[in-house]
Amino acid sequence: MLRGIHVPLVTPFTSSGEVAADAVEKLAGQMLDEGAAGLVALGTTAEVAALDPAERALVIDTCVRVCAEREALLTVGVTGNDTRTTAAALRELPGGVGAALVTVPYFLRPGERGVIAHFEALAEASPVPLVIYHIPYRTGQAVGAATLRALGEHPNIAGVKYAVGGIDQDTIDLLGDLPDGFEVVGGDDAFVSPLLALGASGGILASAHVLTRSFVELVDAWQAGDVATARPLGHRLARVSHALFAEPNPTVIKGVLHARGLIPTPDVRLPLLPASAAAVSQADLVAVHPGQ
Repeated sequence: MLRGIHVPLVTPFTSSGEVAADAVEKLAGQMLDEGAAGLVALGTTAEVAALDPAERALVIDTCVRVCAEREALLTVGVTGNDTRTTAAALRELPGGVGAALVTVPYFLRPGERGVIAHFEALAEASPVPLVIYHIPYRTGQAVGAATLRALGEHPNIAGVKYAVGGIDQDTIDLLGDLPDGFEVVGGDDAFVSPLLALGASGGILASAHVLTRSFVELVDAWQAGDVATARPLGHRLARVSHALFAEPNPTVIKGVLHARGLIPTPDVRLPLLPASAAAVSQADLVAVHPGQ
């Protein structure tokens, strides 16, 4: 279900500050046409916290239509750090959504027993399979391999977006013994290649807005055991990701997409500020010439 590259779409804005629905549709279609297996709407990269309910609904409806036309998986980010309101949001997901990306409860630090209880309750309430978003440097909550493995036994939990800031012992333990039907997708763009080498099935990568086909090729090469292709390609794409994350995400990515004429403005909403011209120029250069 989660194999391949899934692009967590940015939310383009018009010059007057509104969501540019036509640009969402164009960008979504291009990502899929370039080989992405699916899209993620309303992830962190979409500046979801800065969108109002009507804007979120507009983005979802647009992505549902594009994914339906191309028979691609649409995953929607569902935010919240308490179980009751997160479950309610899951139940309100519209038809056409294939999965929900749900972050480990942030700030509260409920402990691993609380994390298990939270996701088991959500899995029972959700009309679509869940993808756990494990990103402890943002949530403040550690979740070990054993906990993720236990959650992976639930039939309505499809996998985990794994973003721990590197490759650690829990990473190796988890990928060495996955429950049937439970997949790991990389969420730290710069580390996706070694994660794929260890057995991850794909990635949910903001960097894949740029060089989408190359990221798809990277997944395909590791899946095929083509180390001679995958290893140097992974190094090149890691340099691209580093440049695209030189300033807070998604500011540089939006700057590059705007420079290439793919979105109408590079604008973001406060508290984010647009990326510097130097960062955008450098990222665009590295994407074209990854060795520089």
